[in-house]
Amino acid sequence: MTTGGLRLSVYFGERQRIGRRFLADDLMDLFGRAQIATSILMRGISGFGLRNHLRTDQLLTLSEDPPLVAAAVDTAPRVEAIVDEVAALGHRGLMSIERVRLVDGETGRIELPSTMEEATKLAIYVGRHERVQQAPAYVAICALLRRLGVAGASAFLGVDGTMHGQRERARFFEGNADVPTMIIAVGPGERMRQVLAELEGLVERPLVTVERVRVCKRDGELITRPHELPDHDAHGLELWQKLTVYGSEAYRRDGHPLHRQLVRELRAQRASRGATVLRGVWGFHGDHEPHGDHLLQVGRRVPVMSIVLDTPSRMAAIFDVVDRLTTHHGLVTVEMVPAVEFFGADEGVGGRRMADHDF
Repeated sequence: MTTGGLRLSVYFGERQRIGRRFLADDLMDLFGRAQIATSILMRGISGFGLRNHLRTDQLLTLSEDPPLVAAAVDTAPRVEAIVDEVAALGHRGLMSIERVRLVDGETGRIELPSTMEEATKLAIYVGRHERVQQAPAYVAICALLRRLGVAGASAFLGVDGTMHGQRERARFFEGNADVPTMIIAVGPGERMRQVLAELEGLVERPLVTVERVRVCKRDGELITRPHELPDHDAHGLELWQKLTVYGSEAYRRDGHPLHRQLVRELRAQRASRGATVLRGVWGFHGDHEPHGDHLLQVGRRVPVMSIVLDTPSRMAAIFDVVDRLTTHHGLVTVEMVPAVEFFGADEGVGGRRMADHDF
């Protein structure tokens, strides 16, 4: 069965502290105490926020403070119960709240809503070292997604999190078998029904969320532009949109990695309030075979995911930048976000009350 759920995501810098403790530790402790069904902490490789301050793994002086993304997924009442506590931590960055369908029980019997026929995003959470016939579970899941004709998928390793409400944290001298790994996949609703039907026999107790998205570009082909949404719903609450570019570290634009060029131009033109780039370990897009890094290769080939959150009125200009840079590579999607709140550099932007808008 599916139930109404929420995903709460927090974007911030790794060195942020609350008193003597790191913000990341406080967040993950909170998710653990609340026994959140699934949560994951991921390190980014590049990004900027409201202060327009660039964080990147290319600069040695800033390499100790990369962007982080912490996400918590559970039923709506359980996530709503921790929203105010997360906001009260007093950090710099932003918090977003998104509606998801939370898959609970036998995935093979799930019926997707008709609104997800256009395009559907699956997020599948498994343990880091969970295996399927001697292969990592995320490799087997990506192979399944590729075989069923899904548009793309990327796997991201967590460094902390919860699985089925149990706190799991990566440690140097431990196996870290249950630390979460997140696989993101985008494709037509019909294909995703097939994925869910076969996923049940592939891995034990997968945690899965289902969301509606719009695919805007695929391998340079413009399919459609983002939805033209108002900036506020009928009750005056702010609406937001999230644009995501899925690609590979091997993709180039003007001699530079595509994801770095995207961050550079969005920041230089002040087109958006911020962007975050996450590096995956395995994945594929379009007709390309699933891939990751290999020991003897020249250059990196792992997937990357670039995320931009902003208002609908600003998204058109943001998409113009993305459209110009993704003339040959990448999968570009956009989705509505009902609540985004910024903290620190521009207090009062956004809010945690969720807007509602049909489109």
